[in-house]
Amino acid sequence: MARQLDEQIVGRFPVGQRLRVLDVGMGRGARALRLARAGHQVTGVEQEPALISTARRALTAEPEGIRERLRIVQGDGRDTGVHFLPGSFDVVLCHEVLMHVEEPDPLLAGLARMLAPGGLLSLVVRNGDAPAMRPGLAGDWAAALAAFDAVPRPSSRGDGDPGPADRPGPEVRADRLTALTATLAGIGAPLHAWYGVGVFTDTATDTEPNPGPVPPQQLAAEERAGRTDPYRGVAALLHLCGVRG
Repeated sequence: MARQLDEQIVGRFPVGQRLRVLDVGMGRGARALRLARAGHQVTGVEQEPALISTARRALTAEPEGIRERLRIVQGDGRDTGVHFLPGSFDVVLCHEVLMHVEEPDPLLAGLARMLAPGGLLSLVVRNGDAPAMRPGLAGDWAAALAAFDAVPRPSSRGDGDPGPADRPGPEVRADRLTALTATLAGIGAPLHAWYGVGVFTDTATDTEPNPGPVPPQQLAAEERAGRTDPYRGVAALLHLCGVRG
């Protein structure tokens, strides 16, 4: 996801421009910190006190210059209009949050209003077109069959920073690419590009102790699959990038 986001940022904004970034549902702050280290001015919004505490602890370990570039706001992502003026950000991130929201359309409309003209909206959602893939490839035939007919509902929030233990289960809500494409067009931030996330690795074991660095070939294969049809269409997650008109 980081590489995909960087590709969109580099392709849309001048090299070296310090962007105003809003990360809604920042979790433990991994994304926000990465972008602050890259020189951008980042505001993270998170409603869970425990996650905010973790993010603040991570921030205190950073050099002063990076600490000054990251602001943390406690709040609900649906209330961005309370905290910020319309058009205040060049990039708005909302990663793995929609799956925990009962009615996502008001949230998405509010995020689009936060974007300056030409701004980038980055969404990561659970793929509603392939809910049976993971249990099927794992050999859990009962779960695979059930997934075809399930109507997933929102669950409690995860930590916002994806990893093996954070993969969404069948209880969280999923979104279909076609429906989100129509929604993005309706809120004035039409789809510009989309990727798959977790095409191959989503079926890897969740219990491997202390996994080491990701092998370069594994990362290369995931990156290639995430931008290539038909593979990206059956990914566990979808990464959609809309651009404010």
